[in-house]
Amino acid sequence: MLGRAAVMRDFPIADSPTLRARADAWLTSPDPAGPVQPKLAATVMFVRDGASGVEVFMLRRVATMAFAPRMMVFPGGGVDARDADDALPWAGPSPAEWALRLRVDEARARELVAAAVREVFEECGVLLAGPTPDSIVEDVGSEHWREQRRRLLDREASLSQVLQEHGLLLRSDLLGYRAHWVTPVFEARRYDTRFFTAAVPAGHHADDQTTEADLAAWVRPADLLRAWERGEALMLPPTVVAVEEVAAATSAAGFIAERPVIETVQPELVDTGAGLVMRADLPR
Repeated sequence: MLGRAAVMRDFPIADSPTLRARADAWLTSPDPAGPVQPKLAATVMFVRDGASGVEVFMLRRVATMAFAPRMMVFPGGGVDARDADDALPWAGPSPAEWALRLRVDEARARELVAAAVREVFEECGVLLAGPTPDSIVEDVGSEHWREQRRRLLDREASLSQVLQEHGLLLRSDLLGYRAHWVTPVFEARRYDTRFFTAAVPAGHHADDQTTEADLAAWVRPADLLRAWERGEALMLPPTVVAVEEVAAATSAAGFIAERPVIETVQPELVDTGAGLVMRADLPR
């Protein structure tokens, strides 16, 4: 339940055949074991100031992905058990401070922030870390750093190991916190996801070197929202809301610095009579 005033919003699902099929299957024959337990996850909205407003970096997931195929998403993914390593070199707000913001315990806060930093390095080559609390590691586009990404992807090394080997500190101060969404119960794969914000550090370049996406680009929010409305782009409700918020931003730095009201949002499947929708109560 939301602790503050909320606004109800419906999101149609007819434009996604795979999503509609899973919803129909759940309604026809719900799993007697009940919903799948959601997995902790983190995603990062990289934003920048463009010529005509704030832009956001996004990926389009390949059609073969089991979860959210062909959907436009932000880089991110599930928490790995090793993200909880308390030896992880750290600068910026402490795990205890993040625990207060995220409303979780300290260990879980460390996992979520670490997962956010690890996932964006794995998926788009941006590393939010530096040799000192107020610096950033130089360009990480070399063959050496591509090998570090591979090690993380193949689970040969943890983020903590990679940072320690290179004398780096995770820069938690570079992250903002934007939203908390939980996947609806009808999905076979469910995630309890924290949405973070950040800027790509100077000298770093968000790239498309991930096998999970067939498109990676900086987009103008208004253009993407129009494509979504026309059925030319697919997005899940959390992404739609997040892109709308970027569209309303006046600057990238201001967007990252914002501290919006954050409540846990879990859309519910509702048959309105005119069609199936995912209904979400959004914090004002």
